[in-house]
Amino acid sequence: MKLTPLLTLCPLLVLAAPAEPKFRLQEIDKVSIGYGLAIADVDGDGKPDILLADQHTVQWYQNPTWKKHVIAENLTKLDHVCIAAQVVDGKCEVAVGAGWNPSDTVNSGAVFYLKAPADPTQKWEAIALPHEPTVHRMQWVQVDAKRWDLVVQPLHGRGNKNASGAGAKMLAYEKPADPKQPWKITVVNEVGHVTHNLHATRWGQGPDQQILSGSKEGIWLNSFKAGAWTNTALTNVPTGELRDGKLANGQRFLATVEPFHGTMSAVYTQDADGKWIRQQLLDGFKEGHAVACADFLGTGSDQYAVGWRGNDPGIRLLTPLDAAGKTWRTSTLTTKEIAVEDFKAADLNGDGKPDLIVAGRQTKNLLILWNDR
Repeated sequence: MKLTPLLTLCPLLVLAAPAEPKFRLQEIDKVSIGYGLAIADVDGDGKPDILLADQHTVQWYQNPTWKKHVIAENLTKLDHVCIAAQVVDGKCEVAVGAGWNPSDTVNSGAVFYLKAPADPTQKWEAIALPHEPTVHRMQWVQVDAKRWDLVVQPLHGRGNKNASGAGAKMLAYEKPADPKQPWKITVVNEVGHVTHNLHATRWGQGPDQQILSGSKEGIWLNSFKAGAWTNTALTNVPTGELRDGKLANGQRFLATVEPFHGTMSAVYTQDADGKWIRQQLLDGFKEGHAVACADFLGTGSDQYAVGWRGNDPGIRLLTPLDAAGKTWRTSTLTTKEIAVEDFKAADLNGDGKPDLIVAGRQTKNLLILWNDR
C-alpha cells in the first residue's frame, strides 16, 4: 500500500518545522478484538487508568503497573462493542455497549451501566438500560454544570437496509440518583445514517459540551439548549471518524476519516463566512478507524493522529506547519505493530506530554505509545 500525502509544502508558507515525533511502544496486554477504549481515574488515586471493552470482557488497567482487573464478562452472547468512562463528583462512572451485530437493525444491541463495588478491582454490577439496535459508540457528555448524560450512538437506524430508512437515533440518558430506577432518555439526533462515531467537545464558554457526530450525510454539531437538542450540519462529506483541535492562531479544525471505514483523511477549517473548508491530507489506507487530536509535539498547536486496521495497518501524525493550518506534515508512528481498532490521547505519566493508547484488532494487542519528545 502506498499512502499519498495530498498537500505539498510551499516554502513561503511554512514556518520552522517542529521536531519529528518520538514515541516509545509498550505492549501491556494481548486482547481479543479491543473494540473500545476509555481513559479515567478508576481507583481515585489521581492517575488516569485505561479501560477496555473487549470482545467478551470489560477490564481496566491500573496505572502505573497496568495490572488488569476484569470487571464484567459476557454481558450479552454477542460481542461487547464500546465503553464510556468519566469521573463525576469523585466517582468513576462506566457504561458499556454490547450485543454487537450491525446486520441486525431490529433486535441487536445492549446498553449497561456498571455500578462499582467498594473495591473497583472486583466485578461491577451490570444494570441493563433501554437501547436502540446496533449500539456502537458512547460517551459521557456534560450538559450543564452539575449533570453528565450518557450519550449512545447506534450505527444504523431501526429497520435500516443498505444504510437506508429511518435515521440512527442517538440517545442521551440522564442518570437518576438510583441507577436501577428508570433513566430519562432524550433523542439527540435521528437524521444521520451510518453514524460511526461521536465526540464530546466544548465550543462555548460555559461548562456544557456539544457533540460532534459523523454520518453518511457529513458532520453534525449537536447542542443542548433550553432542555432540548438541536442539530446543525457542518459538512456534507460522508464521515466515519472525527475529532476537533485548535491551531496556533486559535482557530478550530476538524479532523476526519472519510467515509465509514474509509480510505481518506481530511481537515476542515472555517473561512471568513464560517463555512467549513475541506483539505484532504491522506488517502490510500484501508479501514480507517480512529482519530485523536492533541498537542503531542508541544508546539502550541494541536496535531492529529489517524489510524487504520486494514492491509498495511498504521498510525500517522499530521502536523500543521503554519498557524492557519494550510500546510501539514505526515509522520509515521506505527506500521505493522498494531492494526488500529481504537485509540485515545492522554497524559498517562503526568509529564505534560500526551501519550497514545491503542487497541489492535487483527494484531490482538494493547499498546501505549509513550511520548518521548
